[in-house]
Amino acid sequence: MIFTPEKCRIPDQRMKNFIDPDEIWDYINNTKADKARVTDIIAKSLDKKRLTLEETAVLINATDPELIEQIKEGARELKKRIYGNRIVLFAPLYIGNKCINNCQYCGFRTSNKDQVRKTLSDEELVKTVENLEDTGQKRLILVYGEHPDYSPEYIAHTVDVVYGVKKGKGEIRRVNINAAPLDIDGFRTVKAAKIGTYQIFQETYNPEAYKKYHLGGKKKDFDWRITSLDRAQEAGIDDVGIGALFNLYDWRYEVLGLVRHTNHFEACYNVGPHTISFPRMKDASNLMLDDKYVVSDEDFAKLVAILRLAVPYTGMILTAREPAKLRKEIMQFGVSQIDGGTKLEIGAYAETEHDKQNLHREQFQINDDRPLGVIIDELLDQGFIPSFCTACYRLGRTGEHFMEFSVPGFIKRYCSPNAILTLTEYLVDYASESTRNKGWKVIEDNLVDLEKHHQDVPEIRQRIERIKQGERDLYF
Repeated sequence: MIFTPEKCRIPDQRMKNFIDPDEIWDYINNTKADKARVTDIIAKSLDKKRLTLEETAVLINATDPELIEQIKEGARELKKRIYGNRIVLFAPLYIGNKCINNCQYCGFRTSNKDQVRKTLSDEELVKTVENLEDTGQKRLILVYGEHPDYSPEYIAHTVDVVYGVKKGKGEIRRVNINAAPLDIDGFRTVKAAKIGTYQIFQETYNPEAYKKYHLGGKKKDFDWRITSLDRAQEAGIDDVGIGALFNLYDWRYEVLGLVRHTNHFEACYNVGPHTISFPRMKDASNLMLDDKYVVSDEDFAKLVAILRLAVPYTGMILTAREPAKLRKEIMQFGVSQIDGGTKLEIGAYAETEHDKQNLHREQFQINDDRPLGVIIDELLDQGFIPSFCTACYRLGRTGEHFMEFSVPGFIKRYCSPNAILTLTEYLVDYASESTRNKGWKVIEDNLVDLEKHHQDVPEIRQRIERIKQGERDLYF
């Protein structure tokens, strides 16, 4: 039996499969798009109201180029209104690639005998984090295969190790997790390590497609995975990230699956996901994937814009699986986070040279492997504020508290000043002279803009000067 979000507030109906494929396909097949309806739906989103499945399906079914451009322009405007012009930066750090699952599209799958298995020792982990701090990174997401060695206790241990690494003025202030589903006690163990977001992708929200791709291991169980972040919520982790892996199934269905997942969280826990990710499957070691559902660049841009409008208050992550040129284009449609300086091979950040990717040593291919400094330089050229802010998480502005700030559109009041302060740290501690010059100009331009919105700019300027004098980790 499928439990709809409206019924989910009854406690014994939490942690049940809420995906109904027939419902999703009914919206796709029986919803029409016209200019007046698209315009009204975009206006609703710009009023910071989440869209229904039916309204999202209208945008999905808009095929007229004029309507698609209208959708993209709406996403641009929404990003500006809610998130300002900041882009949050982070780095993925793979801890180990042992795995008991047999997912056809993944280089880590247990049947891939060409994959070189490795788990970082504590010493290697410390060295890796030191090198990441040397580049200016402040936010990491730790990634693990699904294996008995990567227990909740082990994950918590590695989080403790990472938080304990301080090199020079460097430190990691937020550790997010991408790992296998846990039971409630396991999530409690990981929460105690003071993690940030716990991220689990459903990969595909279609049960039949899911069965096709997942041939062995715990991951075969669709229901266990679809309810995984419910168990996280029950364990007190109210900051979770969802995602679909595009190119596995029809992108239209997956977009509605992500919106349905959002509905479920709101109805059951009164909070939406903190982030949504939408990576496209790229090449991997001994990849087993046909091209039936390959998403074109054009459709990818469209689906990102639709997701932005569908869930106005949710952070959206664009990964380095996409090439630099496309990332530059897609960011304008509402993306709030990207990874930078990304290396996926286990231990690669500890190397002095960035060697050519070896797919037998990593999960999949990335297509934007530029150093963090280069990416920051480009963001500044585009007028973005590169941000390493972690203030909300450490001040308890997560879960329902985060919704109180984000849904009405108050994020900009906190995030823009905090982004400026973390950018100041980066410019003082890590940037080249040319990047510093660009950065100070971007900061000044944004301070002038904040003055127009009656922000406390003198206090921001005072904190900038304190950072220049040696203080760190100042935030609102």
